[in-house]
Amino acid sequence: MAEAEAIPSRAATRDQAAPPSATIWAALRVGVAVLGAAAVIAHFDSSVSAAVELKRDIGTTIGNFFSYFTILSNSAAAVFLIWAGLRHLLQGRRIREDPPALAIGLACVTSCTLITGAVYNTLLRHLPLPQGTEPPDWSNEVLHLVVPLFLFADLLLGPRRRALPWRSLWVVVGFPLVWAIYTMVRGPLVTNPESGAPYWYPYPFLDPHDPGLAPIAGYPGVMIHVVGIAVAMIAVSALVIWWGRRAPGL
Repeated sequence: MAEAEAIPSRAATRDQAAPPSATIWAALRVGVAVLGAAAVIAHFDSSVSAAVELKRDIGTTIGNFFSYFTILSNSAAAVFLIWAGLRHLLQGRRIREDPPALAIGLACVTSCTLITGAVYNTLLRHLPLPQGTEPPDWSNEVLHLVVPLFLFADLLLGPRRRALPWRSLWVVVGFPLVWAIYTMVRGPLVTNPESGAPYWYPYPFLDPHDPGLAPIAGYPGVMIHVVGIAVAMIAVSALVIWWGRRAPGL
């Protein structure tokens, strides 16, 4: 009972007809989801085609592709945006607030893509990529700029956003935590298909062999970046949940 009282009540508005702007926003959700999915597919096609042309291991290339946080978070964003958009378009203007799974999913992909966009545009945008790993320019911008910005706008304007309990924070941050553990365990077990090095990490700040981590090199340097990003992830996720608890959206 205490938990139920801690969640802001939307009972007075959840069954009211949504304004026409909510239908427009639902269509935008679907459109951005399709655009994001197309960007992931274009990036995948570019990576695999380059691997075939350069005679690199295809299995490792595919495994590496789906080990990028950008790819995973944008793929998940496409799924949840399509779910949210079609749910509104198919059920009409009179629609209840988001079901719990959809609300948590939207909170998770919003937090993840915002961190992805921030990290890429501050740390990675101007770094050169190995031959054959460069995504199409338009795809890169969609994944690192368009989708994060839209999800930020969706947080502010999305219709019928459910107010999540604070315990949802640990579900939201659970995905990036599992990804970080997976990345650090997998890294030393994979041969880099581009350089032949006996390790592979999706981002240079996670690579303990990267000289760019100096003056604190190796795993201590990696841990500094991981802890910093984890703190940012928790803070952003908390803000996403806080806003969803106070703002009903369109």
